[in-house]
Amino acid sequence: MKHKYGLILASLWLALVSFGAHAQLPSTVNGQPVVSLAPLVDKAAPAVVNIRVVQERRGPFGRAFESGGAGSGVIVDADNGYILTNHHVVGEADEIQVGLIDGRTLDAEVVGSDAATDIALIKVEGDDLTEMPIGDSNAVRVGDFVIAIGNPYGLTHTVTSGIVSALGRTGINREGYEDFIQTDASINPGNSGGALVNMSGELIGINSMIFSRSGGNIGIGFAVPTEIASSIMGQIIDFGEIRRGLLGVNIQDIDSEAARTLNIETEGGALVSRVFPDSAAEKAGIEVGDVIIGINDKAIKSATELRNTVGLLRSGDNVSIRYIRDNKKQTTSAVLGSAAGQMLSGADIHPGLAGASFSPASTSSESGVEVTAVEEGSPAAQRGLRAGDVITAVNRVLVRDLNDLREIARNNRILFLLIQRGDRSLMLQIR
Repeated sequence: MKHKYGLILASLWLALVSFGAHAQLPSTVNGQPVVSLAPLVDKAAPAVVNIRVVQERRGPFGRAFESGGAGSGVIVDADNGYILTNHHVVGEADEIQVGLIDGRTLDAEVVGSDAATDIALIKVEGDDLTEMPIGDSNAVRVGDFVIAIGNPYGLTHTVTSGIVSALGRTGINREGYEDFIQTDASINPGNSGGALVNMSGELIGINSMIFSRSGGNIGIGFAVPTEIASSIMGQIIDFGEIRRGLLGVNIQDIDSEAARTLNIETEGGALVSRVFPDSAAEKAGIEVGDVIIGINDKAIKSATELRNTVGLLRSGDNVSIRYIRDNKKQTTSAVLGSAAGQMLSGADIHPGLAGASFSPASTSSESGVEVTAVEEGSPAAQRGLRAGDVITAVNRVLVRDLNDLREIARNNRILFLLIQRGDRSLMLQIR
């Protein structure tokens, strides 16, 4: 890992460690002196729940045992009992219990979960639930005061305060879609899935992870913006699954050096290096060498931004694409395809890949095939594959698409997979 500090998912699977807290209070809110944040906490805290999970595991000799973990969640729909949390908190849980601020404990079930965004939606049956209104994370500004509410180290309904330290954080060594809100409000193991709240008592982010040397807070925490969480929740409710849009391009960043080399009068955007046949991009007239600078009303400054933007839209969405060709700005429209419609089961490729599913990495800066899901305990999981991995080569042969992967695997009993995982490259052997 390139980072000086370790990256820690803020769910609780660890022993207690010492840590420092960082608390800040604004002197005024909306021009009025602030004596206490208690009224804000009184409003927001009842919507935050404590989550305890039980997961059945098997030891090296096949012996079954149970392990437990803890995290947090936020009630966002009291009528239906919907609670937002992190995928890494509940995605592999066999039993889930939710603790309310009034002392009640309710059983919960997973409605849907998405590893790529680390967002999950769970559901409880209960009366007199309190929901938290969802705010506009796009309106958040660096320097805004926020509070974090969660279950750090099992200390239920802990409240900390701080500011928004940065927006749009990417490259945090995650396999998935990144657009984090960074905050110095104390976030610790057990805070995962909890609420990042603005001064209006609105949910603006789902707390997810921290940078730390010791495992405790050092003032660098990250939350998934509600723009992403709401998009995933909506797809889960509407479809029972995630139906990501697919543009059908390979892309890369265009920096000043690339711009000079290609004689392109821009330093931002996503340079198209490949257009997939019969894709949404091809049908829209996008060509290799085009620089995509906008999707709908969102400016695109990098390949990561394009991947995130398209990946959070739904298949079938009609989108406006702004791009540069021959140093002229142009606009076209496209109907996004379905990543789900271009899936390949690992069991159909190689016995060692059983339990994994694959799709084209066509909104990635990498050519190759993306691992979209891995079943726990499957042969693919046992060999180290993770959701979000991008396979770029097999047995030293470049993998451009699903057909390449299928053809290479068909003719080889042993596979050496070159994997791109976040900012790391690694090799996995598949037998």
